[in-house]
Amino acid sequence: MSVASNPSPMMLMTDPQPSGAFEWTQESWGRALRCAALPTRHLFTTRDVELRDDEEEWEAVAVSLGLTRDRLLLIRQMHGTAVAIAQRGRQAAWDRPAADTIITDDPEIAIGVRVADCAPVLLFDRRKGVVGAAHAGWRGAAAQAATSAVRAMQQTFGSHPTDLVAAIGPCLGACCGEVGPEVLDAFRSGGADQASIEKWFRPGRADRLFLDLSRANRDQLIHVGMSPGAIFESGLCTKTHHERLHSYRADRERAGRMLGAIRAIA
Repeated sequence: MSVASNPSPMMLMTDPQPSGAFEWTQESWGRALRCAALPTRHLFTTRDVELRDDEEEWEAVAVSLGLTRDRLLLIRQMHGTAVAIAQRGRQAAWDRPAADTIITDDPEIAIGVRVADCAPVLLFDRRKGVVGAAHAGWRGAAAQAATSAVRAMQQTFGSHPTDLVAAIGPCLGACCGEVGPEVLDAFRSGGADQASIEKWFRPGRADRLFLDLSRANRDQLIHVGMSPGAIFESGLCTKTHHERLHSYRADRERAGRMLGAIRAIA
């Protein structure tokens, strides 16, 4: 995997420390986070870009993925489990469908999801070279969006879960992920068993709870057949580190969005 340039020691001092598999890189537009264990081109953007309607920002990020803006495909995210398939050679006809997972076998495009506390989950099939990107906030995790992403790769491209590698980018952490009882109810309705509930939630004040969103997504990937050793979590909470990462909890309506994007090429 290539990177734009080597970060300077002074810049590294300002970056929060991710888990061991993740590393900061410096791009033309600012800081990016990558997972060294994910052997294909990808990135997670940071607060250095807003990623709203500024086409120059989008173009710069696309260049970091080795392509032009028109080859970076997104979806209209709905906090659900619908999957969009970006078919090889059909990039010109892409109309940004309503979905929360996007998968492709086309190395000439990149696919991505936008987040600001929700978990971006990037998937790569080491054997077949296909990729996926899932938007998995608490609603998506309750509905098992990560599981849907893996199953879609199985059904569409013949992927096997044991061939997949996953990188779960920065999201709202268990330290700050305070939620109400309706979130717990949503997980139960989505099929989470009591053992999982006890791992993913811890009591807060009154009827409030704290959700470990990254772990919930990790465990769901394991449950669908992925190897635990092939799933990597950034370990970064978006609210705790909102000076570097966009967080809706921290900034509310002023929050920008981060991109988790992946391309099936090294």
